[in-house]
Amino acid sequence: MCDETLPPCPECSEPYTYEQGSLLVCPVCGHEWSPEDTGGDAADAPVIRDAVGNVLVGGDAVTIAKDLKLKGAGGGALKAGTKVRSIRLDPFGPGGHDIDAQMPGFGRMHLKSSVVKKVS
Repeated sequence: MCDETLPPCPECSEPYTYEQGSLLVCPVCGHEWSPEDTGGDAADAPVIRDAVGNVLVGGDAVTIAKDLKLKGAGGGALKAGTKVRSIRLDPFGPGGHDIDAQMPGFGRMHLKSSVVKKVS
């Protein structure tokens, strides 16, 4: 049952928000935010652009613009032209990686917007 006094998730709009310490958490998409952030306007969010300057929004499809070597468990590489669907934007992501995406054959990872191109 959802708490009627808590706002819905700003990412996915689900009403199942709960408190965890000083943060609000969405169990559906995993988004965490501060209660002070709920009064924000979409115009306050930074604009994220792809490698050629197109504005990206959550849910867009993009392609990888250049081959990327992966660090970490298993290594590997992402080839240029790999299509990624339904991206999530995270302007304050780790290390400047402002896109959260589900990569085919690799799983969930963070990407920099400077290495992707928006698919029309």
